[in-house]
Amino acid sequence: MTLHQLRIFLTVARHRSYSRAAEELYLSQPAVSIQVRELEQAIGAPLFERVGRTIMLTEAGQALLLYAQRIHQLLEEAKMVMEELHGLKRGRITLAAASTAGAYVLPPILGAFQKGHPGITISVEVTNRSTVHHRLLHNEVDLVVMGRPPEEIPHVAEPFLPEELVVIAAPSHSLARARRIPVERLVREVFIQREAGSGTRLAAEEFFRQQRMNIQSSLELGDNSAVKEAVAAGLGIAVLSRRAVQLDVALRRLVVLDVQGFPLRRQWYVVHRKEKKLSRGASAFRAFLLTSAEAVLASTKQVRPAMRE
Repeated sequence: MTLHQLRIFLTVARHRSYSRAAEELYLSQPAVSIQVRELEQAIGAPLFERVGRTIMLTEAGQALLLYAQRIHQLLEEAKMVMEELHGLKRGRITLAAASTAGAYVLPPILGAFQKGHPGITISVEVTNRSTVHHRLLHNEVDLVVMGRPPEEIPHVAEPFLPEELVVIAAPSHSLARARRIPVERLVREVFIQREAGSGTRLAAEEFFRQQRMNIQSSLELGDNSAVKEAVAAGLGIAVLSRRAVQLDVALRRLVVLDVQGFPLRRQWYVVHRKEKKLSRGASAFRAFLLTSAEAVLASTKQVRPAMRE
């Protein structure tokens, strides 16, 4: 049994797929299969079984998984100690970010941080809230950036940046030039929404529930760009982050409606598992978010919101 085999086993177990594990590890699928087979021979039991098109852990595989995860954690802690001995001259930080934060908040902040720490490699997974939640639950990343930290996971969540959600429409929409639109008026409109579970959608739905409003939904789309295109095409209105639409508003592809009760204000949080020991690199990036994120974004703003905002 080797550390290399255990690493491959952990990757296959996480993906439930030989091919996806091979992609992540930059190996061929046959090479991954051979290493798993040799590991099975070393312990004298099969680790995976196929159920339809999916592979599942056997009883032996589930038992080995617990030990492999502990070994992996010990190795990561050893790497962390070695990195700390070298200060912040080198190291690696892994992040998972909700799609809006990953696309519109983090890029300039990451750029500013790496100017001061060019030897640190930062890996960022920009994904939906469900996957971010999974990464935090299973302690698969150093830090998470999200808008609604999960209550059911022991964690430390610190707000680092205010955010606003606004109602957007096409410039040709009948409400585009209206002022002080009563929120009840939106009941007659068709909404384009993010996918179920999106932080943006959850915040909007919570607001409308408080107003005892039942909004109509015609489309559910998996990312901000798709929602903006649908709204610009006149298919309905939507609630999105102001940061996500500021360029479209400046280019007059979209307008921000003047709706009573909006913008909805929330926070972006940097989150990690409560028991997690952060490396010096991850601790430095967390501190940078808490102290410098707002200033960085203010200094790198490329467009000014249109007057109608």
